[in-house]
Amino acid sequence: MRGFVGALVMAALLVLYFVVAGQRSVVLLGSGDPIAVGIGVGLLVLPLIGAGLLAAELAFGFRSQRLVRILDAEGGLPVDDLPKRPSGRPVREAADADFVRYKEAVEANPGEWRDWFRLGLAYDASGDRRRARAAIRQAIRLERGTATPEG
Repeated sequence: MRGFVGALVMAALLVLYFVVAGQRSVVLLGSGDPIAVGIGVGLLVLPLIGAGLLAAELAFGFRSQRLVRILDAEGGLPVDDLPKRPSGRPVREAADADFVRYKEAVEANPGEWRDWFRLGLAYDASGDRRRARAAIRQAIRLERGTATPEG
């Protein structure tokens, strides 16, 4: 829940930035000076890109949390029994050793979103955020019926 509140606060601050940048861009566009107009265009385009990225990240968060709720209700979430560092992160070597079984499950059944989601959690525990997000995105696509089992 704490992460969700943090994400909402950051989203609200980003929206505030979009409003301020949009107001400034209108002033710069109306100045008639070519350099100011160029900056004004940039101030319009960059917030639009940021808004798109924000929407994509929020959608990813909501969809992945939905899958967590489904797995939790089914009793399918992995047990978090890995040894931890003082920071709370799993010990990398233990996470890497645990990772193998989740990878093998996906290889045995590439069309099962639950296995892809657990693989994403295993990647995250091993410290590989990029692959964790990719595996969870694949789980979301499979669960929604918008992906092929091959990934």
